[in-house]
Amino acid sequence: MNAFPPELAPLLAPPDVHSFRRVLCVQPHPDDVEIGMGGIVAALADSGCHVAYLTATNGDRGNIDVNASPEQTAAIRRREAEAAGRHLGASEFIFLDHGDATLCEILPLSVEIARAIRRVKPDALFCPDPWLPYESHLDHIITGRAAANAFMICGGRGIGDEPGVAPHPVPAIGYYFTAKPNVIVDITRHFERKMESVAIHKSQIDERTFALYRAYFEARGRALGARRGFGIGEGVKLLSRLHAHCFAEAADV
Repeated sequence: MNAFPPELAPLLAPPDVHSFRRVLCVQPHPDDVEIGMGGIVAALADSGCHVAYLTATNGDRGNIDVNASPEQTAAIRRREAEAAGRHLGASEFIFLDHGDATLCEILPLSVEIARAIRRVKPDALFCPDPWLPYESHLDHIITGRAAANAFMICGGRGIGDEPGVAPHPVPAIGYYFTAKPNVIVDITRHFERKMESVAIHKSQIDERTFALYRAYFEARGRALGARRGFGIGEGVKLLSRLHAHCFAEAADV
């Protein structure tokens, strides 16, 4: 990046996260947004941003209560997802209801996500980073890749068109659960709300796990915040449409 002249600095800069007025947060399972970027969601919502959630699977295979049926678990997790999202300030919820641990194809899911994008018309799309080193959960990989593809196709016609719904080119995409954050948001005053929203997922998180999560996210958040001179930070890898296609320096943005 240092080899480029100063006039190219805007080209190599990430989008301004604080400029977003509408966002769509895509998650593979009903707790991923809270865990991955709950503080950022709270900060955006408090600034007046409209926050919509899209949940790809119903989470029917994950429940601390081993006696709960898949149908019961799916119903519980939907309630938890909406309650946790609303606690952070989200106000719109889309559920695709795919079975937990069943995602295996990128294109069909990307069409579903592109249709949601065209309806919500967000300024930014958020999803898990499918290129996270050692990520082994296929639901996360497929959802992230599908969202990235939806980001590219939602502004055109021919794939997933619906009558009366216009194409919508989203200006930015942000990846949470990322090892390479390029934008760190101050969530110092939102950290408690993030953890409260995580705790709403009682079907997933017992007291011991919650204590570990809290310690981890506070330690990681303080390390990220120290880079920017504030208490607790939360990071995402944020790219523009230009960065997301045939842009050799995308990893350095």
